[in-house]
Amino acid sequence: MIMISYDISDNKLRTKFSKFIRRFGHRLQFSVYEIDNSNRILDNIVSEINHTYLPKFSESDSILILKLTSSCEVIRMGYAVHEDEEILIV
Repeated sequence: MIMISYDISDNKLRTKFSKFIRRFGHRLQFSVYEIDNSNRILDNIVSEINHTYLPKFSESDSILILKLTSSCEVIRMGYAVHEDEEILIV
C-alpha cells in the first residue's frame, strides 16, 4: 500500500493534484490518500509529480509518499474504521 499526504498552498494546484491522485486511490482525509501498492503506479505518480507539480511548488509545499509493507500495522479510528478491516498500518 502507498499513502500520499500533501500540503500545497495554491488552491488551484492543490485541487489539480487532488484530482490527479484520486485516479489511483481513495481519499482518507482532506490531504491523505491510500493507493494499492504497485511499482508501476508509484513510478507513474512520482514521474508526474516531478514533471508537473514540483516545478510549480512554493518553498512551503510538500508531498509525502509512504510505501507500506505487509508487516505494517494500521489502527483506524472514527470514519476510517469503516474503510477496510483487513489493512494494518501504524
